[in-house]
Amino acid sequence: MSIYIGIDNKSGAPIYDQIYSRIKSAIISGELAEDEMLPSIRNLARDLRISVITTKRAYDELEREGFIYTVAGKGCFVAKKNVEFLREQNLREIERHIEEIAALAAACALSTDDIIEMVKFEMEGEK
Repeated sequence: MSIYIGIDNKSGAPIYDQIYSRIKSAIISGELAEDEMLPSIRNLARDLRISVITTKRAYDELEREGFIYTVAGKGCFVAKKNVEFLREQNLREIERHIEEIAALAAACALSTDDIIEMVKFEMEGEK
């Protein structure tokens, strides 16, 4: 595998979720190519010095969501991207963040215009 998966013990996020998120991000961005083989569950667990059960949980979640597939006796591979599925996943994630932003904005008495300006500023900084 050509990506780095690091574990941050201080992040508060479960280890399986950190693995899941890093691999999912690499798949969505194209860093991991379709049909590229992932490290075995055992090898990744050994390299990260974590439980095989933790690694398996991350892989199971990735497979359940269609990001990877398993070939018995061969290993786990990156699944073909379903662009519409990925788009829907990202839209749901954006909606979740917008709900959090709206709650924080209300707590700070920010207007809709203030929030729009903040979003514009952030998006322009990404260019």
